[in-house]
Amino acid sequence: MDRQIPVSEQRKRKIKKAAAWTGGFLAVLGIAAWLGTQMIPTLDKKALIISEVDRGTIDVSVSATGKVVPAFEEVIVSPISSRILEVYAHSGDSVDIGTPLLRLDLQSAETDYAKALDEREIRQQQMAQLRANTETQLSDRQMQIEVEEMKVSQLEAQLRNELYLDSLGSGTRDRVRQAETALRTAQLQLSQLRQQYANEKKVKQADLRMQQLQNGIFEKGLAEKRRTLDDAKICSPRRATLTYINNEIGSTVSAGQKLAIVSDLRHFKAECEISDTHSERVHVGGPVLLKIGKERLTGTINTVTPLSQSGAITFTVVPDDMSHPRLRSGLRTEVFVITSIKDDVLRIKNGSFYSGPGDYTLFVLKDEELRVKNVRLGECNYDYIEVIEGLQEGEQVVVSDMTKYKGKEKLKVK
Repeated sequence: MDRQIPVSEQRKRKIKKAAAWTGGFLAVLGIAAWLGTQMIPTLDKKALIISEVDRGTIDVSVSATGKVVPAFEEVIVSPISSRILEVYAHSGDSVDIGTPLLRLDLQSAETDYAKALDEREIRQQQMAQLRANTETQLSDRQMQIEVEEMKVSQLEAQLRNELYLDSLGSGTRDRVRQAETALRTAQLQLSQLRQQYANEKKVKQADLRMQQLQNGIFEKGLAEKRRTLDDAKICSPRRATLTYINNEIGSTVSAGQKLAIVSDLRHFKAECEISDTHSERVHVGGPVLLKIGKERLTGTINTVTPLSQSGAITFTVVPDDMSHPRLRSGLRTEVFVITSIKDDVLRIKNGSFYSGPGDYTLFVLKDEELRVKNVRLGECNYDYIEVIEGLQEGEQVVVSDMTKYKGKEKLKVK
């Protein structure tokens, strides 16, 4: 007869069974982990970028970003508030100096200019009248002076006669005093007339000068109106390509509003941007390398904007060959600002792993195996990285991205 197993005994058996399964599972995991650590991945050598450590020159540079733009570009704005009546050209057209681009409504501006011409005529007549009046008044005053001078001369003669008669006893002292008084009075009047003439001459000259200045200011304003009217006849200022034009006939444009852009698409420059941490390395006249695809163009820094915006400064680069066929407006380019040159240094090819001077863990190829080495790298340029320590000339180093093999001490290659 079967005996019933106690509940406590059943519980113990279940616990032992579960422990056995758990132990076996953990053992399998441990073995798998151990085998994983013992297995060495094998890589295809053709998939790796391998650089041999050599000795040579490095043009130390800092990288920046750039955009190719036309070397010469001019924005044509409306000099007056007006309306567009006609459009003579289209975007993409090649234009020469003086080529008409569009026509504005100039009726109001031409009327203002005609009024200004009439006002100039009035001012010229007023100036002529002022000169005539000045000459007449000064001439009258001069005539009065001459008459007074003749009177003084006559009184001087009378005084001499009275003095002579008095000396002969035929005259009297009263007649002599009367003659002296008359002469003195005439002399004072003559002096007064001369002073009045000098004062009036200064006043008239000042009036003429003021009128001349006012007319000069008016003439400058008139010339500005003429220039504005000429500029309102929108023409191309240079031989170039029309890259933009406002072709909305009938639309109203305000003074200063953009109407067209002409660009020289035969010559180019690069507008560049670099972190302001490198601002002291960027200076006018500094050498630069532009990298467009596989093409490399040398150039020179032309201008530098000293103000930092959003942690970056901007500068322009003029290529040595401004008309190189690879240059296209709007094309993005890598820019390398050359800061110094180091000769006879150990170097390896530049790779995506490099993020600046410091310590790195690289794989070195030897006997069909890759082994980890700790190295210290220095400055770089667009082609090479300086090796400070950890590598020897002739060693072969993997410079491609090996992030997924981080922690591995050894790899195999085939």
